[in-house]
Amino acid sequence: MIVLGIETSCDETGLAVYDTRSWETGKPAFEGILGAALHSQIEMHQDYGGVVPELASRDHIRRLIPLLNKALEASSCTIDKLDGLAYTQGPGLAGALLVGSAFANALALAIQKPIVGIHHLEGHLLSPLLTDDSSEKPDFPFVALLVSGGHTQLMYVKGIGNYQLLGETVDDAAGEAFDKTAKLLGLDYPGGAALSKLAESGKNAGFDLPRPMLHSKDLDFSFSGLKTAVLHQVKKAQSNDCYNESFRANLACAFVEAVTDVLSHKAMVALEQMECRDLVVAGGVGANTQLRKKLTAMATARGYQVHYPPIELCTDNGVMIAFAGALRLLQSSSLITHGAFDIKPRWDLSSLNTGND
Repeated sequence: MIVLGIETSCDETGLAVYDTRSWETGKPAFEGILGAALHSQIEMHQDYGGVVPELASRDHIRRLIPLLNKALEASSCTIDKLDGLAYTQGPGLAGALLVGSAFANALALAIQKPIVGIHHLEGHLLSPLLTDDSSEKPDFPFVALLVSGGHTQLMYVKGIGNYQLLGETVDDAAGEAFDKTAKLLGLDYPGGAALSKLAESGKNAGFDLPRPMLHSKDLDFSFSGLKTAVLHQVKKAQSNDCYNESFRANLACAFVEAVTDVLSHKAMVALEQMECRDLVVAGGVGANTQLRKKLTAMATARGYQVHYPPIELCTDNGVMIAFAGALRLLQSSSLITHGAFDIKPRWDLSSLNTGND
């Protein structure tokens, strides 16, 4: 089965073609990626300090057809060879989702192929299965740490389409905390990656930032208070005339250590509670070097194994949607949608449960 995936949930337009033959024959799932094309709108939104929904939607419209042609050319595939289509149905920006849904459904109708709407986070969650080393593929069931711009969640994954929410953020997601803290330190949007890079040149000296909910009896997260603590440190340094590059690097380091401490600790607790040995980390923050280093060290010491998607698949992309859509289409034809431009800007991942083991 050859499936075209279309991702337009926020500020990346991604299209990709995936062939399930490698998955079905037990070969590395990564081999099934026939071709992909991606455009990021970061440069367009930088002047506004964040994503402007209307501009994002308009840019998706402009990019879809050129990127479709690019993805098909890269895969040496023509539209008539597609066996199905998948698109991001939610969650995300309503206008951006509508663009992808309308385009995907119109194309599916024109070529008379089945189509399925995919949960954006399910795409992230399954992306670590796209490894070029089949021995590194996690076994079901596993615990998943989803850390993206707007989501921080711990999930228990029994199988494809069978997800149990273990814990989530009660306020800011980790990615939001990274971006907001970066803005406090004068870094350009999106600041998450820049903040991590700045932290590498600093050291956690003289700061006692909180680790919110680190020892709570649940698996929920909170990062709003941590961001506020950074704000107080910045104002204090400015009033004492010691706000300089060294201060910024050290505070960035302290912030990153606080976030990664909480994420890593909660992930280890989840593995212990669910009696799993495999942890899957997915989402944009999953590319963070400090988080990967800390999670890997803690997991190894406890006899667990951590699985990450390839760096290029951590951000939003069409490959993860094509892959998730292909697995869904293989799983059950009853999941196929039929031409409705339905979107779900807010969508609980655990509501996808199909009861499969």
